[in-house]
Amino acid sequence: MQGGNDSPIGARPLVFMSYSRGDLARARPVIDLLEGAGFDVWWDGRLEGGENFLQTTEAALEGADCVVVLWSATSVASHWVRDEAQRGRERGCLVPLTIDGTMAPLGFRQFQLLDISGWDGSAGSDLAQRILVAVQARTGVDVAASPVSRQSLASHASSPAQASSQGGLALSRRTLMIGGAGVAGAAGLAGAWQFGLLGSPASAAISMVVLPFANQTGDPDKKYFSDGLSRELRTKLARNPRLKVAAPTSSSAIESEDDFAIGRKLGVGHILRGSVQRDAVRVRVSAELVEISGGLVRWAETYDRALEDVFAVQSEIAETVAVSLVAEIASASEAQRAAAAQQEIGGTSNVAAYEAFLRGMALYDLSAGEDTNRAAVEQFDAAIAADPNYAAAHAMRSSMLASVANTASNSAESRKLFEEALAAAKRSIAIEPRLSRGHLALGFVLNNGWLNTAEAATHYNASRELAPGDADVLRAVANFLAYGKDTAGAVRLINEVLELDPLNGRAFRSAGYVLLFARDYAGVVERMKQGLALNPSLSGAQFGIAIAQLMQGDPAAATASADAEVGEAYALAVKAIAAHQQGDAAGSDAALAKLVAYGDGRRYQRAEVHAQRGETEAALALLEEALEVLDPGLLWAPNDPLLDPLRGEPAFQRLLSRIGS
Repeated sequence: MQGGNDSPIGARPLVFMSYSRGDLARARPVIDLLEGAGFDVWWDGRLEGGENFLQTTEAALEGADCVVVLWSATSVASHWVRDEAQRGRERGCLVPLTIDGTMAPLGFRQFQLLDISGWDGSAGSDLAQRILVAVQARTGVDVAASPVSRQSLASHASSPAQASSQGGLALSRRTLMIGGAGVAGAAGLAGAWQFGLLGSPASAAISMVVLPFANQTGDPDKKYFSDGLSRELRTKLARNPRLKVAAPTSSSAIESEDDFAIGRKLGVGHILRGSVQRDAVRVRVSAELVEISGGLVRWAETYDRALEDVFAVQSEIAETVAVSLVAEIASASEAQRAAAAQQEIGGTSNVAAYEAFLRGMALYDLSAGEDTNRAAVEQFDAAIAADPNYAAAHAMRSSMLASVANTASNSAESRKLFEEALAAAKRSIAIEPRLSRGHLALGFVLNNGWLNTAEAATHYNASRELAPGDADVLRAVANFLAYGKDTAGAVRLINEVLELDPLNGRAFRSAGYVLLFARDYAGVVERMKQGLALNPSLSGAQFGIAIAQLMQGDPAAATASADAEVGEAYALAVKAIAAHQQGDAAGSDAALAKLVAYGDGRRYQRAEVHAQRGETEAALALLEEALEVLDPGLLWAPNDPLLDPLRGEPAFQRLLSRIGS
């Protein structure tokens, strides 16, 4: 008998209960639940005096329709429990539960583990139903026909939000490690899930989030490594066409949140979480894949590896997780084919290069202005020095150089930086033409450095096609669309980004600017404030709020927002316009004078001030100068509300026709 229900017709299915005697108090509620649902439960308390213990136990184990094992800190050390669990595994009828959050021992982690550590023993609770559903899957008994009420089962099926709020559903945080069983292990895990404990796999949503891994090194300065490792895992998984991968960014807004609460905020079905410990030569990465509704641990492993094996660890865990999830809606072979899309693209096998890259990405995520952007460039330089063929590092170096060039106050320096950014982006694509980040970088530098919208569009489109599920890529494409005629398309796309990445301040900042160009000023303020709540150091957000407030006719509020803006030049433009709106000509002139003194790279911002003050000729002259030096601010011109006073001028329309050609 290989699992299933081979009991005689009319007989109650036999469930063998394997547990440690020290856990009897925790085992009794499970026994009572199953007996109350109509199962015949064998446990050692049924042994009669004088019976042959080994013979009776073995007979019950071999005749059981289902073997339920209760893993705990005590039972994982019991040879009896391990032997009984092994027999259940061999016969294909094992149902593993954890009664105190302890993981199953090695050899049993390919099976789904249901955590019932928070169960209060109530037969009508969500966890009780999940236990019964698990046993049903192994015995073939209709749980709905059991003494447990059909109403409670219906509630379980129709109200996952209510179920997830019960105390037993959240797993405690544990220090775990990412690792993998390789392709064969992943295939086995897929098969186990496809015919596993929860019935029809097609009913589950294939959505997940990779949470920032906990830094267990004892050194706060090493947080970049744990955050970066989880980011790279997310990038890999996002390439899988059968997964919807949410993309949270580490921030103070989620540090105190429970993992399950974060998952529910993101609207996903599964969490991949873990932790990292490391020293100079070894790394310990722990991870677990958990289903949010019910707390089922789908997979967990802990691996100690040499530091240089961290790349293999990433690939193994990404493949194992992906195959497990996709197997819910596809065959094992289809799941494997989808996982093949996750292969490494543009990466490195050099640990020093990888560490420098992760430090650069941490600075990129901070997005606190020019200083952090320049510091990121230094880290990407270090990555390339360690591995000259690190395509992803060349791509990110290009993006950061272009970002610095975008805000440079000196035109000559800006041109030099854009030239370097162009070379870096081209080098990235030359090394790896399939790298989405490379095409994204080249599109950005062509658009911002050369105002070459047509050629830039080719690379933005390529980036989107190569990584259609990557929130960072979609956000950049939405920004690009917002500069042109398809502002409605930009709004739709940025809303998709916010679904994938609702805990990222950068995403909300982008959404704010998309709405600014769509003339939704109330929406601008809302989105920018959401971004600042997630990342208080976010540069440019207060500037977007200030413009919206100017357009809403509230110059005092705009001035206050400008005072909080990190970018001084942008703040000065707002203050000059706000003073003009308040009838303070001297104050407006003073702010404009400071803007002029700031550098020759601020022609566009000065043009905005003159346009708002009704000084049309001065504004048009500055815009012509800006076009001569390829000022990236001109990308705003087609949809910039601050230039609306110029839109009726033929000269302005002619200038717009020359941008992007």
